[in-house]
Amino acid sequence: MLEVLEALLSSTLEYSTALVFAALGAVLSERAGVVNVGVEGMMRTGAFCAAVAALSMPTPLGVLMGMIAGAAMAAVHGYLCIRWRSDQVVSGMALNLVALAGGTYLLESLYGPNGTPPITQLSRWHLPFGLAEVPLLRAFSGHSVLTWLALALPFAFHWVLYRSPLGLRLRAVGEKPHAVATLGLSVQNLRWLAVLGGGALAGLGGAALSTAVLDRFEQHTPAGLGFMAMAAMVFGRWTPRGAFLAALFFAAGNALRIGLASSLPEIKDVVPQGFLLALPYLLTLLLLAIQGQRTHAPAALGVPYEQESR
Repeated sequence: MLEVLEALLSSTLEYSTALVFAALGAVLSERAGVVNVGVEGMMRTGAFCAAVAALSMPTPLGVLMGMIAGAAMAAVHGYLCIRWRSDQVVSGMALNLVALAGGTYLLESLYGPNGTPPITQLSRWHLPFGLAEVPLLRAFSGHSVLTWLALALPFAFHWVLYRSPLGLRLRAVGEKPHAVATLGLSVQNLRWLAVLGGGALAGLGGAALSTAVLDRFEQHTPAGLGFMAMAAMVFGRWTPRGAFLAALFFAAGNALRIGLASSLPEIKDVVPQGFLLALPYLLTLLLLAIQGQRTHAPAALGVPYEQESR
């Protein structure tokens, strides 16, 4: 039984890494008032660029390229939504479609439909002082540095968002942007900062998939994780720690699905395969039902800022 728990915990940590980064990116963007439905496309772009870059340079630099690629996609989103005040949902969905079609075209034209060639994965860290042999603690050993970063970043992000002047300003532009403008601060610049930062985090989530979880970019990457990250953000009430816990819940559901399919192969004869695939989403619905409280988005979320309307 202990071995099963360790396997589920280890799989949860591995699977949650990309989801946590993407969820934090969505929180950052939407806390500043910009809807970011394009997280899926930013993750896909980051995963592809990180894998391609890692073919010719050290893998950590490939991860950095993935972050830059995610920020570049976010820049397009910001230009349309902040500069031209376009519909933010439509812009995000357009980015997803472009990333899906463009990534598929580049992958098949450069490497074939099966994915990029294998790359060198990020090195794995093991617990020191014999802790890797302690029951349950073994599950925390053998993960990449990105997994440890995903465990620490939500708490640091929460402190910045709720305990620092910058965090206060970012939250204010998502609630009352005109009040921020009366203080002489630039609403557009603050929103640009949040959108680009959110895109970089989404790109980091995609890069984690192709350089830490896998060792290549595959056709289906990120397989809907961007939309799951947005759901984690909503269930986490647009807070870093809430989104982190919701992402862990999603990841635990997926780990449970994989564990059931691998340890009990005969379950496929009893339970339809589609039910197993939908298990993480069903658990999410259960979480929402148990939560039983309304979530509150930022007041100015999705509302373009127009200075002349002050």
